Amino acid sequence: MTERTINVDRMENVISVFGSFDQNLRIIETELGVSITNRDGALKIAGDAEDVMHAEKAIDGLLSLAGRGEAIDGQNVRYIIKMVLAGQEERIGDLARGVICVTAKGRPVKPKTIGQKTYVDAIKNNTVTLGVGPAGTGKTYLAVACAVAAFREKRVNRIVLTRPAVEAGERLGFLPGDLQSKVDPYLRPLYDALFDMLGAETYNKYLERGDIEVAPLAYMRGRTLDDSFIILDEAQNTSREQMKMFLTRLGFGSTAVITGDVTQIDLPADKVSGLKEAVRVLEGVEDIAICRLTGADVVRHVIVQRIIEAYERHAKDEPAVKYRPKGKPGPGGHR
Repeated sequence: MTERTINVDRMENVISVFGSFDQNLRIIETELGVSITNRDGALKIAGDAEDVMHAEKAIDGLLSLAGRGEAIDGQNVRYIIKMVLAGQEERIGDLARGVICVTAKGRPVKPKTIGQKTYVDAIKNNTVTLGVGPAGTGKTYLAVACAVAAFREKRVNRIVLTRPAVEAGERLGFLPGDLQSKVDPYLRPLYDALFDMLGAETYNKYLERGDIEVAPLAYMRGRTLDDSFIILDEAQNTSREQMKMFLTRLGFGSTAVITGDVTQIDLPADKVSGLKEAVRVLEGVEDIAICRLTGADVVRHVIVQRIIEAYERHAKDEPAVKYRPKGKPGPGGHR
């Protein structure tokens, strides 16, 4: 049994790190198999030597983020623990940097994981970026944030958002209404992200002026898009012909971001995904970045990470492993 002490100067940071009813503290104890107590302005960590070392690094990282004004929740805590276990604790400070833009409600939008930061940096530094990863990794939301930031800074004159109108495994039949009403359901995730960034009133103003365009991919044929920030969402459902058509729409002064999840392809079995082919074809091409996000970059409920990991294991024909944190004994009292 090893015991270490962390002296804390600002107790408000400790309160932020521990969370409501010490819920974040319980996560650290459970995940790492240690015991943590707070006495007289000092945190005492007890447990096996390696576990105590990891817990100390995780708490130091969390206190550093809290000191920079970051809100700490269970998601942050689990991710920081993963970083420490992977030996990446020196990169924890990167998570407090890089505000992309501020939403209509005044909330700063920034990357929450190292993978997301790499993705955002790639968008800023390349003309074309392909963001490939599972659901919940922020591919679309962060791309829209980068587009809004570029538009506000007048680096582009227009934001163009598009996605293929492919149904997710079910036939919806003919939808009522005019053409816009028919395509709106397919484009709803893009609307949601724009509403969050700009607010409904500002969004509608820009839409009427033509500064923002949200349209199905079929509308891109024959166009050249200059001085635009273009996002192709759900690109795994493009055909190889559609993907090539989209990539060749790019004009001068424009940036393109292509997002998709190759594990959720809704195309017929005999159709090749344009995204999968583009990742192979464009690998290593100058000024084109390919960012592969993983389950570690999921920023939704922790259960989403576990679902993704379970499906990845199943795809590799690996036996399912019941989730059990390090500190929680299994059947018979064994860890």
